[in-house]
Parts: sequence; structure tokens; C-alpha cells
Amino acid sequence: MAYWRDTWTFPGSKEHEYKWAGNYGAKGEKRSKRAKASPEQIRKQNQHNREKTVKRKIKANFKESDLWSCLKYPEGMRKQISEVKKDLRKFLDAMRKAYRERGEPFKFIYRLEIGELGGIHIHILVNRLRGDPASDIMMQELWYHGRVNWQSIYEYGGYEQLACYIVKPPGEEEAEQLSLFPKEERKDLVKFSSSRNLIVPEPERKTYGKYTVRKIIDYGPKPEPGYYIDKNSVRIGVNKYTGLSYLQYTEVKIKTLNRFDRECLSREEERPWNEWWTSISINLSRELEVQRERSGTLSGSRRQQDRQRSEISVQERGQPMK
Repeated sequence: MAYWRDTWTFPGSKEHEYKWAGNYGAKGEKRSKRAKASPEQIRKQNQHNREKTVKRKIKANFKESDLWSCLKYPEGMRKQISEVKKDLRKFLDAMRKAYRERGEPFKFIYRLEIGELGGIHIHILVNRLRGDPASDIMMQELWYHGRVNWQSIYEYGGYEQLACYIVKPPGEEEAEQLSLFPKEERKDLVKFSSSRNLIVPEPERKTYGKYTVRKIIDYGPKPEPGYYIDKNSVRIGVNKYTGLSYLQYTEVKIKTLNRFDRECLSREEERPWNEWWTSISINLSRELEVQRERSGTLSGSRRQQDRQRSEISVQERGQPMK
């Protein structure tokens, strides 16, 4: 039985995903029975996977200071999609040339989007150049069809929020506007495109024994030296469609924090983390037990042993935080 951790390394952070079959390595444990997913559940899972893929691609190629911009047309102008794509192609060619003259690569991710009144605009993420001219000035000069609005990735809300926006499905109002376009043109308004020079991040895989995996679940993962674990990034549970348990979290490099954040982190005591993790690991144990009872993969004696182990674990480590 295999247990592994996939790690994606980015400037300033690392993302970890643990996966293992069954009750995180319990002897004699079988994988839960797979559940048949509904079309809606499949759609949600695929959307979640797209968001993670795009977020990692952004983190591997862009910094928080890079620009998330909107290329606009004058109010009331309604161009065909073919004309918009032609304007965009000329803009991208001009930007590549300007970056090349500065000795820098031009990286981008863009998405065409339809507004509330039916007008098309372009959202584009570009790597930022400072100096003369800076990228924001350069974009406004080269996009002579209208105004350019921009903000940094940090100001927008970070990598995850930006990735969700880039791959978001059209809402009700957007779907109504899309119905006005020919079917062959609608796909251009619901997808994103990127430059070919983007780095595609690949994970580094490390395998583990079952006792190491159980220790990680019981006491929580430990950050690497110079990093801390972002509690908001922790995801732990059982995938009821594959029968696999999972643990996901992100480590952030302490050097990338500002002074205030570093002081707050240094004042954080070890006990709150232990209490917080205890509550999470106990919830996972209960979820695993319920999952196995439903699928019939857990025997009565095995179920009783797991309950006793869980009770002993609570007594040893203390009650979870309220």
C-alpha cells in the first residue's frame, strides 16, 4: 500500500498534498468503497482542480507585485469577437517587442469577458517591469482602443482568488449575454489563454511508511526550517469518490513576511497549534469511521479498536479547542 506526499515549490512558499488509501495506514485496512458521483459533483471537482492548477501556474511564474489588468473599449462600443481578438493579438505582439528590447521575457495569462451590457473587455495578467517606461505606462500606450485599469496580484486578493476568477464559469447574467453570440464564439468568452513561455510546475513526490503517516495525522505536519504552516490552507478529510484520505497545506517562507507578521508569528505558542490540530485529526478519525461503516470495509472488531484508540489519543493530547 503506497503513501505519498507531492510538493510544489514556489518562490516564498511550498504546497504539500498527502494521499493514502484507507484509514491512513491501519493494518488490514481497505480502501473505502467508491461512490458514484453525480454530474454536479463531477463539475464541482473539475472546477476545483482547474483552480488549483491555475493557481500553481500563477505562483510559479508571477510575483504578488505583477499586474492584473483590464483592457477596455469606450462605453457603448460593441465589437465582434473576431475584431477583439485581432486587437489583442496586435497588443500582445507590441508588448513582446517592448519587453524584448528591455531584455526581459513577456509572460501573460488573459481571459476575454463579456460585461453586463454586452460589451467585451479583456482581463490580462502580465509580469511587471519597472523603470522607464514601467509596464503600466507601456500597456496604456500600446492599448490605444480605450482605458487600462490595473492592480497588483496582492491588491486583488492573492493567487488563489485570482485563479478562481480566471477559471470561473459564467454566471446567470453572463450566460444570458452569451446567448446573443454564435455558439462557435461563446467558447472564447469562457476560457483563458496564456503565453507559451510559462513554467508548468511539477510536484516532487516522496513516499512514506504507514507509521510515519499515522504520526503525521496524530500530531500534525511540521514545517520545514524557515517556514510556517498557514492554518487557513489546511484541508483534511476523505474523498468519498476515490476512498482516499488526503491532507493539504501550504508552508510560507518567514522571510517573505513583513515585520508585523513576523512578530505575531514569533509570539504564537506551540500549545494552540497542538490543540487546533487535535480537533482536526479527531474529526478525520470520525469521518473515516463513518465512511467505512457505510461502505462495509471496516469490521466490528476493527471499529471498536479504532474507537478505543481515538479515546486514548484524546486523553493523552487533551480535549480539542472549543
